[in-house]
Amino acid sequence: MENLLEESWREVLAGEFEKPYFAKLKNFVSEAYEKTEVFPPRGKVFAAFSHTPFNKVKAVIIGQDPYHEPREAQGLSFYVPPDVKTPPSLRNIAKELGKTPDLLSWADQGVLLLNATLTVEAHKAGSHQKKGWETFTDAAVRALAENRSQLVFILWGAYAQKKGAFIDRSRHCVIESAHPSPLSASRGFFGSKPFDKANAYLEAHSIPKICW
Repeated sequence: MENLLEESWREVLAGEFEKPYFAKLKNFVSEAYEKTEVFPPRGKVFAAFSHTPFNKVKAVIIGQDPYHEPREAQGLSFYVPPDVKTPPSLRNIAKELGKTPDLLSWADQGVLLLNATLTVEAHKAGSHQKKGWETFTDAAVRALAENRSQLVFILWGAYAQKKGAFIDRSRHCVIESAHPSPLSASRGFFGSKPFDKANAYLEAHSIPKICW
């Protein structure tokens, strides 16, 4: 499974592949793809890393679970293909941004769109949680936080904020707000201006801004 990971990330996270949890995760994921319908497609499990190599990362947006309906999940948090109905959270992201976002363009500009869990069984939200993915993606976030500097971490909702709690705020910009889901968007996501704040930080540190 690790052979599908983009080369720079494979080098950074090489130590994870030797750990017992990763062997168990590999077995679980392999069996899941063989026996059930799993999203995203196997070749897109690590799409976030493929679009945004380690040294190209400028910002990180942490999601939780892949979408669990057909054709939705493509390996990038919050992203669905243009011909798929826009999920509610993504609609609210568009509302806050003031336009329809091109998340593939974000990823290619250096925005790591990272879900905490990278696979899910069809129609069963959260079905692959606590199988080892969270440990793996924690390692990815930690590698960025400890080995890069002046990154922007956008943490929407309590889950993402907990996952990024260890990030050194003196070394990176951490932007926190409510999650864009319909349940919480009106309680602090709308009007939080995460995209403006991110670009202001990047510009202040002479890093090219992101065309959101």
